[in-house]
Amino acid sequence: MPLIVLLGAPGAGKSTIGLMLAKELKLDFVDTDKEIEKTSGMSVSQIFIEEGEEKFRALEMEELKKGLNSSAGVLSLGGGAPISQEAQTLLKDSVSTKIFLDVSLATAAPRVGFNRDRPLLLGNPRAQWQALLEKRRPIYEQVADHIINVDHGKPSAIVSEIVGLLK
Repeated sequence: MPLIVLLGAPGAGKSTIGLMLAKELKLDFVDTDKEIEKTSGMSVSQIFIEEGEEKFRALEMEELKKGLNSSAGVLSLGGGAPISQEAQTLLKDSVSTKIFLDVSLATAAPRVGFNRDRPLLLGNPRAQWQALLEKRRPIYEQVADHIINVDHGKPSAIVSEIVGLLK
């Protein structure tokens, strides 16, 4: 089975759904943000603060390339991973199945917990999240093979929907 790539905004459930999907399909699961933290020895927030967004995006690109080169599994991308033109080209050229988990601010807010440490959501986190999604939505839609709205479904139902799409 080819790689399944989950993309979407913070709070869409990429990690939760990705892990459940991988278990359901008996595949490996990789979360690019977790891999970056593991290899760098720093949290995503620390990288942003100490090294800058450019350094983080370079690490993210390395993890994206590594993930897309794996033969089978579920890959959860950070919200900004598909934003660069290089990343979009890699994703479009990949034989993987790309799924955009679409989420509204009302659903994402309690999941993200805007009081937590999110480097791109400083200041007014809800307004920042909305602005990020407005900028990124067209990219997610263009790169994705499938779009699933996750606002009203439990993770298990979304996993079942994805499994159905893959058949």
